[in-house]
Amino acid sequence: MSTLKGKRPEAVERWFARFSTWYLAEQDTRGWDDSLGWLHAVAHGADAAAAFAKALPDRRTELLELCARRMTAKQTDYRYSQLEDARLARALTRILQAPGLKQEEATGWLTVVVAALDGIDPGPAPVWAFNTFATLQSLHLHLTRGLADEGIPPHADAVAIHACDLLRVPYRWLA
Repeated sequence: MSTLKGKRPEAVERWFARFSTWYLAEQDTRGWDDSLGWLHAVAHGADAAAAFAKALPDRRTELLELCARRMTAKQTDYRYSQLEDARLARALTRILQAPGLKQEEATGWLTVVVAALDGIDPGPAPVWAFNTFATLQSLHLHLTRGLADEGIPPHADAVAIHACDLLRVPYRWLA
């Protein structure tokens, strides 16, 4: 997706509109299929979201919310098993790297996650909730360690604190 750089803004906006519609609607979220190979819609879409954040910096908060809605998508029976959680976390971290992003913008997208988890019953976690918690754990790691070539985002601490608060839902024993 690095090919987005240097493209006309109108074209990138059109691609973004199509991407955001597809990313939320895609229901085949399997990572690997023995007969088809890599499907990886969640991971590849996360990579695209990070690329769009660089090409369309004014869409950063929308991209954060888009990733949050993908992470909390309830219409799945596929439990992340091919590092989809890490790819989403990497994309979120890259989007959070954007200069000029205010703390409220850096943390605001987590309201999507809060709303999805609101009223979740104790007991076995539904697949979508497991995927969400796995992504939040991976995000926390990405925020505390940073990305090799990009470092730690400016509001990493604030986002990590919110992620930990959400992780107390399944992990009530966390300090």
